[in-house]
Amino acid sequence: MKFRPLHDRVVVRRLEGEAKTAGGIIIPDTAKEKPMEGEVIAVGPGARDEQGKIVALDVKAGDCVLFGKWSGTEVKINGEDLLIMKESDIMGIVEGCTSKCKCTSKK
Repeated sequence: MKFRPLHDRVVVRRLEGEAKTAGGIIIPDTAKEKPMEGEVIAVGPGARDEQGKIVALDVKAGDCVLFGKWSGTEVKINGEDLLIMKESDIMGIVEGCTSKCKCTSKK
């Protein structure tokens, strides 16, 4: 199934959290915090302004982004846990993100 978000919504795949601390202590799944970094999978066409024109989004598929801890709605699409959020919930694009991300913003 293909999914295309509407308006200024964005589909994000949350990155996996660290399994160990800096000191080497293994963190169990129940104690892990959900990461606030993810890869943009799909974007909507954009929001409309007062004149009715579509304003394109600043993020694009493949960007690695940082978002708020409680942002978005968790959904399961094709068996994969994803987040759907508005572009305004995204705080910024991460340049040169972690190795776990398959995004295009690595430089």
